[in-house]
Order: sequence, then C-alpha cells, then structure tokens
Amino acid sequence: MADGIDYGRLMHGAMRGLIRDVLSDVAEEGLPGEHHFFITFDTQHPGVDIAPWLRERYPDEMTIVMQHWFDALEVDDEGFAVTLSFGNQPERLVVPFDALRTFVDPSVEFGLRFESPEAADDAAEAPEPAEDAAAEAAPEGDDAEPPRKDADVVSLDRFRK
Repeated sequence: MADGIDYGRLMHGAMRGLIRDVLSDVAEEGLPGEHHFFITFDTQHPGVDIAPWLRERYPDEMTIVMQHWFDALEVDDEGFAVTLSFGNQPERLVVPFDALRTFVDPSVEFGLRFESPEAADDAAEAPEPAEDAAAEAAPEGDDAEPPRKDADVVSLDRFRK
C-alpha cells in the first residue's frame, strides 16, 4: 500500500465479480422471470471482439440487450462472450469485464456504472448528463428500448479521491 487503499478500484473489481456471477448463473440456468440486461461497453477497449461493421457503427460504445434471444453465453474470469441477433444476423461478441461501462437490469431497478479514471476526473469538473448512459445504442432487431429513468445507476467513482 503505497499511498493508501484504492477503494474505487476494489469496488469496481467487486462489482465486476457480481456481474460475472450473475452472467455465469444465466449461462447455466437461463434468465429467470422478467430479468433482462442492458450492457454498455467500450468498443475500443483491448480484448473487445466484435464484427467490423458493428465497430464501425458503434465506434466508442455499444449497448447490447440480453432478453428474448441470445445464444452460447460463455463467462470466465476476464469477461463474457455471447451470440446476439442483429437484424436476424447472428454475431458473436467478446467483452472483457474491464470494458463495461454500465450494467442495468430494469426488471428489478438495478444498475451499475463504471467510469474510467479520466471520466471520473471530467465528472468532477462538469455536472452529470441527465440521460442514462445505457440509452446510447441498442442492437437492431430488438424491440426493447433501454430505460432512461427506471433503473438507479450507481457510480462508484464518486468515492475516489
């Protein structure tokens, strides 16, 4: 411990572990009840593997919806891979947990927001936007619209110094 305890980093690790556990359960058992997820991630993050046309369409971030149809969900300690349908075209996506920006389950009003240290510095200087980050982009062919107000999103970076 050089300068102190980095609680922000520790909390991000714990919350990514929570998401890993949730997705692992879904991979084994399927989505229970009305649960569904809006997952926003940084498309430029190292380790993100998506089709070139998706990266072109979503050059910075992308929100995927895991609800009615998804296939071959695989989860490990580093991230997850899933096949989703984009306009009736199945595409495989690989997403490291470190690339996550938001994870929202609107069925139970649960949400997490992960910010980079740069974004946390910017947030300290400017007010937060009114709209939820999960509303940026959803895959074509999915009727679900990301919630703008239903879920409470927790930003752990507010507690960093």
